[in-house]
Amino acid sequence: MVRENAGVEILGLIFAGSSTDRRPEMAAFLENVLGLPRTAVDGIEADLFDLPDGSRFAVASAGGMGTERTIGFLVPDVDAALAELHQAGVETDDGISENAGYRYVHFRAPDGGLYELVERHAGR
Repeated sequence: MVRENAGVEILGLIFAGSSTDRRPEMAAFLENVLGLPRTAVDGIEADLFDLPDGSRFAVASAGGMGTERTIGFLVPDVDAALAELHQAGVETDDGISENAGYRYVHFRAPDGGLYELVERHAGR
């Protein structure tokens, strides 16, 4: 597929997260009512749930993500995507972070919301 637009190459949505002061109740709802399987990833302090399409939903304690929610866009190369963000004048609050499954960087979009660009580790 030929890309006609310049900019960050987005492959899809890979992550959504929320934070709440009712984390145990929310985690129980996701697991017991929605039937989402729990998973764990070293380096993430949240309840994680895998979805059938390979994406993941997280529930953190209130203030745990520094926001009420975050959305992660899957990219093939987070370094290249970060360079594109910077070229477009988008500031990032942190550098590239990493956990057992992913490399990612947070940024604020014009709506003020927190978003992420996420790259899967090779072989995942």
